[in-house]
Amino acid sequence: MNSIKKIVQILLVAFIVSPVVAQTAKTPKGLKSSTRFEPNWKSIKENYKDPEWFNDQKFGIFIHWGAYSVPAHGSEWYPRQMYMDTATFTAQLNFEKKGPNEVFTHHKKHWGDQKTFGYKDFIPLFKGENFNASEWIGLFKKSGAKYVIPVADHHDGFAMYKANTTKWNAYDMGPKRDILGELFEEGRKEGLIMGASSHYAFNWSFYNKKEHFDTADPQYADLYSAKGSDLTQPVSEEFKKLWWNRTIDLIDNYQPDILWFDFYLDIPDFADYRPKLAAYYYNKGLDWGKEVVINDKNFDHEAFPEGTVIYDLERGKLPGIRKLPWQTDTSIGKNSWGHVTNWESKNPNELIDDLVDIVSKNGNLLLNVGPRADGTIPEDQAKILLEIGQWLDLNGEAIYETEYWSVFGEGPTEVKKGHHSEGDNKGFTAKDIRFTKKENKLYAILLDWPEDNQINITSCAKGHENLNGLAIEHVRMLGSSKDLEFKQDEKGLLLQSLGEKLGQHAYTVEITLSGKI
Repeated sequence: MNSIKKIVQILLVAFIVSPVVAQTAKTPKGLKSSTRFEPNWKSIKENYKDPEWFNDQKFGIFIHWGAYSVPAHGSEWYPRQMYMDTATFTAQLNFEKKGPNEVFTHHKKHWGDQKTFGYKDFIPLFKGENFNASEWIGLFKKSGAKYVIPVADHHDGFAMYKANTTKWNAYDMGPKRDILGELFEEGRKEGLIMGASSHYAFNWSFYNKKEHFDTADPQYADLYSAKGSDLTQPVSEEFKKLWWNRTIDLIDNYQPDILWFDFYLDIPDFADYRPKLAAYYYNKGLDWGKEVVINDKNFDHEAFPEGTVIYDLERGKLPGIRKLPWQTDTSIGKNSWGHVTNWESKNPNELIDDLVDIVSKNGNLLLNVGPRADGTIPEDQAKILLEIGQWLDLNGEAIYETEYWSVFGEGPTEVKKGHHSEGDNKGFTAKDIRFTKKENKLYAILLDWPEDNQINITSCAKGHENLNGLAIEHVRMLGSSKDLEFKQDEKGLLLQSLGEKLGQHAYTVEITLSGKI
């Protein structure tokens, strides 16, 4: 009897301390309990459906935190560039420029020779002594974010979770804590949807392997990968199996609601693994009784066929509406994803404008933070997140659980398409308006306040096909209970006085219609 009681007690303790906390995501709609995904694209296409909850959330937080935050120099690609002694190569392994990379020179000057002090030697210095999952999650919740995606496996090969497949992980080294597990537990406790990103596929080609670097030492091959110095060497079966085992370990032990993948998984070497992975993960979602989704960053080609994942654009947006859900991932930092001492933050106004523009085109914004090595989020980043949260407190009705309208907006400012295109975009003006809708409400979000305190919304002109014959009953600014006087004719919906300026950044005109739009 005592032994039975002891077993029960052990099981209860195991349940309580488990990093996986029950999630409230909806059970997949339109799928029978007998539905199973087979590891081929035909089966996955036939059975997969984008989860409604993802498109409803609109705003999430990305986290780049790892041992690269110790040198805090250059970017989170420090571990790659610190070994580029004769030339710099791009992420696509193309030659960029001759000569030592600036990061290589910096490392040699400040940390020593790359043979005696390599990237591995930053790991004991990566202590995260001030990391507090509850504080991070509290900040993210105040920012208005509805989901959080910490980087679980970056290119560097150091896992930010209690990994069962490698000793190079945050539970056994560095902070000696299950960073991902603690964030998942706190996030789910607060009702946030929790995901994890894997950038591990590129670990195969991430490090330069020369004999005068520690990266060529076989005893560190499970951190730096076993690839030789030949840039063209294909991904070995051994590494692909390792990638698979690490990914399955992550899925099984943390049950992420979102699984986000970086580039390199798209190369032909991983072709057989992609449908296998999608089927495994989606079947796990069925087993867990919740909808799960893969985010794939490769928008310009079908690493995962359209209709099997939600596509993601890095530091880029779309010029128009995409009927299938999509996502932009970008960083608060202009020059880095991971914390660096010369970090340059974007201003909250441009980030809020980007959020509005993206949502009007049926997308989500995944916004990255870069914590310091000690586990604190820099004050300027925290301030920006809080300011976004204040804006969403006032205007969130026009963002969360909204749909795109027949037109995304009006105004002179055009948006460039593609990865890393954000630097080519101009700032929005008071003439730029973006639309969202919900039930009988149409939201016209002004991306700046007009100097004359008035606006003419041409897309809401009398008899315009966009309105589907519906009459305008009331108009007000979100944050005010006072109706605005309006004039509607063939030229547009004229608001001659917007009234008092409420809040800052973008401003939402709520248009109540006579029926569901």
